[in-house]
Amino acid sequence: MGTNPRYNETWQDRFGELRCFMQSLNSIPIPSVPISSFFDDNADFRPAQIRWNRDEYYKMAELGFFDGKRVELIEGEIIEMAPMGSPHITCIMILGRLLTDVFSKGYCVRTQGTLDLGLKSQPEPDAAVVAGALRDYADAHPKSAVLIVEVSDTTLSLDRTFKAAIYARNSIEDYWIVNLQHRCVEIYRKPVQDSNLGFIYSERTVIGEKESVSPLAKPKAKIKVADILP
Repeated sequence: MGTNPRYNETWQDRFGELRCFMQSLNSIPIPSVPISSFFDDNADFRPAQIRWNRDEYYKMAELGFFDGKRVELIEGEIIEMAPMGSPHITCIMILGRLLTDVFSKGYCVRTQGTLDLGLKSQPEPDAAVVAGALRDYADAHPKSAVLIVEVSDTTLSLDRTFKAAIYARNSIEDYWIVNLQHRCVEIYRKPVQDSNLGFIYSERTVIGEKESVSPLAKPKAKIKVADILP
């Protein structure tokens, strides 16, 4: 993830206190207690879930909370991602090359670059095709993309649910999941807001290893799924 330099001085106090508090927890012996009996005392009680925003997220990164970790802010939750295996990394590098060939003019391809999708979500998709040139985003992350691709092996459920929801919410028209487990590409299109399910993609197509896929923004281009897979 990247960092954002614009913060006011009150952040230093808040996160300095938080860091001291977290460090102090290491020296406190915690007895084993039956937590379930605590909740039985008040059935209406639920623990508060901390939600973070974009500024807090970047400030925590600046203070070193995420050093050595891969994290993303997704709908107010800071999610730690598993280390990438060799197939995952190889696939990202292949995608970067293939998509750069297809989107040669008027677009740039960012691999594992942050998208600014509002105060609650700062995802880092494995590949994103955005309008303009790379230097157009020297001062701020892009806020949209014509194509987003996630490479998925251990994160398939996350990519199909949480990631799909935030991309649909932000009107990303073309979202792909490279499914390494089943060696296929899942295509998600036509984002809508459902009264029961929230923001979803109303169209899902699975393209097999022997087939080809065309980006919505470049419909004449044909990318073989076999060429995407490691």
